[in-house]
Parts: sequence; structure tokens; C-alpha cells
Amino acid sequence: MPPLESTANRLRGNPVTKRKSKGAYMISAVAEMYGIHPQTLRLYEREGLLKPSRTEGNTRLYTDEDLLRLEFILSLARDLGVNIAGMAIILQMRERMEEMQRQIQEFVQYIQKEVLTRASAAADPSRGAIVPVRRPVVGPVQPKKH
Repeated sequence: MPPLESTANRLRGNPVTKRKSKGAYMISAVAEMYGIHPQTLRLYEREGLLKPSRTEGNTRLYTDEDLLRLEFILSLARDLGVNIAGMAIILQMRERMEEMQRQIQEFVQYIQKEVLTRASAAADPSRGAIVPVRRPVVGPVQPKKH
């Protein structure tokens, strides 16, 4: 899947690609960055849409991955008018699709490997044979003695 970039973010001229840090952001900074109330972020967490990590002092920390997910959630809400229950279903379906895509990629790799193995076995029948093929060793013909 291509990287996500919300319409709201594009309209603000703040594309995801400009966010280069690998740090974590506190709830107030995230709320300010996206123009939402911190309670909205808490609601999204309570509903299971976001899962920020926590410090030892129990402060929420949002990673870049969390922010990408938030941008997708905000896009669903702002651009498409999806409610929280709909967001949960869409996010769950999206996760399932990503898992199925990963499984399909693994399966395709397995099939490719199997095809190559069988093709090389077909080139040399003794390698892929269940029962080894014994080829007679033909030496020089010696004249018979009378």
C-alpha cells in the first residue's frame, strides 16, 4: 500500500514526508499540530482507534506511526463524515487486509521457491526422484577371451 497522507494535511501544506523525526509527541503537541482538542485524542484512545505508548509517569506519547493512523482517522471523519463506530470497522478491515496481503506475499514467495526447486529437479531427474535413478556406468568394452 502507498504511504498515507490525509487530505486535511495536504490542504494545510504539511505533507507527511516533511515529518522526519523519529521522536514521540505529547498529547498537547499532537492536538495542536492537527487542530483538535486533546479530549478527541483521549476519546480515540478510549474507543481503541489509537494506542499511544505511555511514559513511566503515564504520559501519552504518539509516534510517527500513531500520527499516520491519526491522519487516516481524521481523513475518515473530516473528509468522509465517518462516525467512530464506522472508523473502528474500517480500521479493523484495513488491518485484516494488510495481514492477508502479507500472507499472500509469503505464499507467492513459497510458490516461486517451489517452482524453481521443481524446475531444477526436472532438469536432473535423479535429484527429484522418489527412488534414486541408478545409471549404469559404462566402461571401455573389453574383448572376450575364448
